[in-house]
Amino acid sequence: MMENKMPKYSEKELVSLKEEVNSMWQLVLSQLQICKQAYLAGNTELAREVVIREKSVNSFELSIDIGCENYMALFAPVAMDLRLIISLIKISTTLERIADFADSIARHVIEDSTIAPEAMREDLKVEAMFDAAISMLSDSYAALESEHSKLSGKILHKDEEIDKLYQEGKKYLVDFIKKNPEKGACALDTFLILRKIERIGDHCCNIVEEIVFYIDAKVLKHKGIKTC
Repeated sequence: MMENKMPKYSEKELVSLKEEVNSMWQLVLSQLQICKQAYLAGNTELAREVVIREKSVNSFELSIDIGCENYMALFAPVAMDLRLIISLIKISTTLERIADFADSIARHVIEDSTIAPEAMREDLKVEAMFDAAISMLSDSYAALESEHSKLSGKILHKDEEIDKLYQEGKKYLVDFIKKNPEKGACALDTFLILRKIERIGDHCCNIVEEIVFYIDAKVLKHKGIKTC
């Protein structure tokens, strides 16, 4: 009887872990969406909401780490189950890092750092960068839920869009500082925001790599491979 029950219990635990990662994912996605609203509107209350909820993100990561470690110790998973556990650990860590960037941007708003004027933000296409990063995170969630790795090509392409906007923004700000040295602090603060969004895109790519590893047993890291 024990032999029949053990696989069912193992599967139940695996589903539970995946659901916990999904809950963390939705929280981080919400953090990023609220962070965007807070920055673009200069809304300190929304920014504080992001900072307060950061502790919940950290708690999720710790819980998922412990759950995955216990699962490996109890059930010694192999093949696809092992790949899933490894991927869930790495994904939860990456989600926590994305949340850290959202928290950092929110603190930028709270601390009343010099926020770029609306005209500059439009020239830099900050909202478009935010939207692309949010879309990458949302689509990555869909890819894992559906176990459909072919979505990865679409997601990775959005990172290229973010990188392009980031490079264009960097050139814009260099020229801006040359012409307006008295506004250099504002330009540098804005550059840091662009950099954080660009890094969020990179972390979303890391998540995609883990999803492809889990589903297809392919390692994309350091190979420059972009699936389609």
